[in-house]
Amino acid sequence: MTNQGTVHFIGAGPGAADLITVRGRDLLAACPVCLYPGSLTPTDLLAHCPEGARTVDTASLTLDEIIAELVAASERGHDVARLCSGDPAVYSAVAEQMRRLDAAGVPYEVTPGVPAFSAAAATLGRELTVPTVGQSLVITRAQARSTSMPEGETLAGFAATGATLALHLAIGRIEQVVDELLPHYGADCPVAVVANASQPTERVVRGTLGEIVGLVREADITRAATIFVGRVLAAESFPDSFLYSADRERSTQPRSL
Repeated sequence: MTNQGTVHFIGAGPGAADLITVRGRDLLAACPVCLYPGSLTPTDLLAHCPEGARTVDTASLTLDEIIAELVAASERGHDVARLCSGDPAVYSAVAEQMRRLDAAGVPYEVTPGVPAFSAAAATLGRELTVPTVGQSLVITRAQARSTSMPEGETLAGFAATGATLALHLAIGRIEQVVDELLPHYGADCPVAVVANASQPTERVVRGTLGEIVGLVREADITRAATIFVGRVLAAESFPDSFLYSADRERSTQPRSL
């Protein structure tokens, strides 16, 4: 097929319109067709679309309808911006769209974006990997009635490692989360919940694992939130990183710019 358009899966970032990457913004400005999840993506981003661009809110569309839009635009020779909230690598449902595009012979590329957990950590003013306290981050979710979790990927299993957890799509099951984590982290373990990170409606709840359910219910946070669990959230007495240590051997060769 000649003059085929390319589908660009673009990470739109966590919510703030200015947290899209420069590459993502420029691609958006160059594509005459844009598909975006209206319930998750700031409409301010659409201002970067070229004048007269076809914009399609996918919030009410099925997967088949979304693919039909992408394929039709590509066959007309149009490049397509397919905006994804956060980063396409995590909880974006991009894999199933790529599989359909492969079957249809439609070319695509992926442009990363700022993930929600990263924006939430920035809001908290916390590094999620702290020397001797926590060097691993597990990004996961709670079991829901929708897509089942793979066998072996349980909250209790991840918690047994003591790693810091970043939980997406779990705020509606906060009681279940706490019940599964308490035996491993203890009631005094620090927890932070960030809703709508980077957006004007952003809210933060901090507490311990033993009290977080009540705090979240009191704040009436029910969606679009990341839950962090781990000692790094309150770490203060920890050694400096080896990265900038005076004991670290450094090259004396000048670096080219």
